[in-house]
Amino acid sequence: MRRWRRPAPRIGATHEIEDLNERRSAVAAASRDMRYFAERLRTAQLMPDPAGLVTVAFGSAVTFVRDDGRPQTFRIVGEDEADPRAGSISYVSPVARALIGNAVGDRVVLAGHEIEVLGVK
Repeated sequence: MRRWRRPAPRIGATHEIEDLNERRSAVAAASRDMRYFAERLRTAQLMPDPAGLVTVAFGSAVTFVRDDGRPQTFRIVGEDEADPRAGSISYVSPVARALIGNAVGDRVVLAGHEIEVLGVK
């Protein structure tokens, strides 16, 4: 026997919208979001820790210094996990793409600025 599940908050909130067209639009947006995240979850792949820690790769925590002397450390993660304020950037971000494949001591130029890799974990 199937149990009734409470709708997601966003879909549940749509029941309070009185205008029918507005309600349909809100339900469609919420449904689209649910399909997107369900597909992302279905296709997610667990990635092993980077081997060797010699070069920057997906999953690495990389410390680098910018040409203005500011050191920064970021972990390179998937698009849905990226949160620069919390120290993680997407592997498709310009910084990550410039750093991937480089090792400690390597320097790369990004948007006219030089970045030097200080450490890889």
